[in-house]
Amino acid sequence: MKFYDREEELKILESIYSQTDEYSKMTVVTGRRRVGKTLLVKNFAKDKRHLYFFISKKSESLLCSEFIEQIQEFTNEKVFGEIKNFAEVFELLLIYAKKEKLVLIIDEFQEFYNINKSVYSEIQNLWDKYKFETKINILFIGSVYSLMTKIFQNEKEPLFGRADRILYIKPFKVKVIKGILTDNDSYSKENLFHHYLITGGSPRYEELLVNNKCFTFESMLDLIFSKDSPFLYEGKNYLIEEFGKDYGIYFSIIELISQSKTSRSEIESILEKSIGGYLEKLENEYDVIASVKPFGSKKNSRAQKYFIKDNFLKFWFRFVFKHASVIENGNFEYIKNVVRRDISTYSGKILENLFIELIADSGEYGLIGNYWEKGNANEIDIVGLDDLHKKILFAEVKLSGKRFSKAVLEQKSTELRKKYQGYFYKYQFFSIDNIDDFL
Repeated sequence: MKFYDREEELKILESIYSQTDEYSKMTVVTGRRRVGKTLLVKNFAKDKRHLYFFISKKSESLLCSEFIEQIQEFTNEKVFGEIKNFAEVFELLLIYAKKEKLVLIIDEFQEFYNINKSVYSEIQNLWDKYKFETKINILFIGSVYSLMTKIFQNEKEPLFGRADRILYIKPFKVKVIKGILTDNDSYSKENLFHHYLITGGSPRYEELLVNNKCFTFESMLDLIFSKDSPFLYEGKNYLIEEFGKDYGIYFSIIELISQSKTSRSEIESILEKSIGGYLEKLENEYDVIASVKPFGSKKNSRAQKYFIKDNFLKFWFRFVFKHASVIENGNFEYIKNVVRRDISTYSGKILENLFIELIADSGEYGLIGNYWEKGNANEIDIVGLDDLHKKILFAEVKLSGKRFSKAVLEQKSTELRKKYQGYFYKYQFFSIDNIDDFL
């Protein structure tokens, strides 16, 4: 699959690179796994003199041997003596960058946390020593979000405040998914929605589907639920590295959220334990879930729901993790029938989120969210507020376009209309058929 999108991120990286003519710059590139961080950075560096180091799970001395070979080939200069500490490798490159501009990419940088944590303080000391007399553009990439956040944004860590820019890479927008399908002569509103539903715009998952020519919902199911499918263990592999030994309780919470148990009280009643600390970490440390309050509610309102941010993880927990024993037995046709049976109910919230993204990208509304009252009464799928023009949108989202009632939506919005008196009220209905209206 060709390289898509990322114009804004490439523009930022190019700007930082140009500033390296004066003195060295440090950039952190992070985000969820499979979001295309490494591909982005390599695309940026392809026409520049650069070195790429991958921090694999091996000893520091073996890593250094590997990197010294790369340096010797890159500089065409012999490195004398045995180097076993990464700090010495780093200093070699800083000294080299006194005379020649260099891009250094260090991928999976968080792995030093398990190999040798002192590397971070050693890098800090060397960076502070050489930064203003060298011209090195260093990019640290990391896929374990919690550790990368800790390394660069925790004030107790040595590299806190050293990064000139931290880029958080997000999945592709809906319009990019449309471009991918169009380039493969497979665009339809249904195909677009089902790709969004399963991949959430993750570049790696889109690449797997494109390479296997899976564009329709049925072809995607056939690939996902097949022997040795790369999707079957993806969720587990992704999250165990983040959660460590406590992954069991985290998995249970995420699975329940994937099954529409979205309030803390619902989850605690099933697990029979307090989960406040786990929810906080899942949201703020691991970036796996997010909390949402009813539109227009006060900041200290206790009414809130949780949702899984990544569409693939939500799909994986709902249909793969939940049926792990059936999958282990290789009964893939059974699981596909379960998905076919449940997908219409499951899809509703995903379609809602798709339209929230499309409406947000239109730039028409400053605030967009969901609305509900106590006991989940008077739920409104989308509320958009345009304070500039005193306009408020109330929208219903359905898979089918046959069940919309403006009168019902007016009744549900009664309390909000009292709060926003004098505004123009706009009532709309969205279904899959309306996707192209925004693209």
